[in-house]
Formats: sequence, C-alpha cells, structure tokens
Amino acid sequence: MTDRLPHEKGFHVSWDQLHRDARALAWRLQGEAPESGWKAVVAITRGGMAPAMIVARELDIRTVDTISVKSYHSGGGKADQRRDAEVLKSPDATVMGDGKGILIVDDLVDSGKTLELVRSLYPQAHVATVYAKPMGRPQVNTFITEVSQDTWIFFPWDMALQYVEPYRGTD
Repeated sequence: MTDRLPHEKGFHVSWDQLHRDARALAWRLQGEAPESGWKAVVAITRGGMAPAMIVARELDIRTVDTISVKSYHSGGGKADQRRDAEVLKSPDATVMGDGKGILIVDDLVDSGKTLELVRSLYPQAHVATVYAKPMGRPQVNTFITEVSQDTWIFFPWDMALQYVEPYRGTD
C-alpha cells in the first residue's frame, strides 16, 4: 500500500497558473461590469487577495478593500473542522452599500458558507472566484475552473519546492 496525501484528489496550482487563471477571470468580468464600471474590488482574505490584486490591475480598478471571513479551524477544510462563518473585518461601509457595483473576489468557493455570509451582507455584489466546487457554485456569479467536490486545491502560498519521492521505484 502506498502512502497518499490525506485528500483523495489533489490539484496543484502554481503561481504562474494562478496568474493566468486570475487574468482569465478579469477578461470574463469585463463583460459583467455595470455601465458605470466597478466601484471597487473586495478581496475575501486571505485566499482572494492575490486574485483580487490581479483582477483590479487588469480592469484598472483603483479602490480595493478586504473582507475577512473565518469559516475553518486551523486544520483546514475538513467537514469536522468547519464552523459557522464569521466576519472578522469588514470593508468600508460607505463604499459597499448593498454591494451594487462591487466586485467580490475569492480564490475558491468550496462549501459556499463563506460566500453565503458575504452575499447576505452585500446582496447586489457580483461574486467571482477563480475556482469553484459544485456545493458552492450557486453562490458565485463568475468563475474560471470547476473542480469536483472531493478535490483539494493546493495553492502556491501553501506550498514549498522540495524533492518528492516517486510513487514507484527507487532508482
């Protein structure tokens, strides 16, 4: 028997791939902007910060803010480690209003709990993620890549370069 990662499926995303996918998200969002343009980009911290920065740059959106939502314990996203989502830091209320003209960006929608909370606060906002899983997909207006619910995405900020033993053979 081979030792495997704790997740059945793994999808490794490099910095280059994340950059390409976030730019693709920006291209897709060009056609979704209100007539007056996007008022602001709001990144869901922490994972949404890199994609939001890229989207803001590509779409020339100068007002950028964050919303910090905690929905996992430090152990990750396993079902027994999830909790009710809670807002730790809110964006500027005078900019946000009900979310009209606001673009909210995250790296991934998984169960959808984080975005469900954010949508309840800003129901008119446009929510975009780079990656989406089926359970959370209804919470997203625009995304680039859908992965299966049992896929674990390894983001570049969670990884380090190191030698890895091959699955078979030692020479």
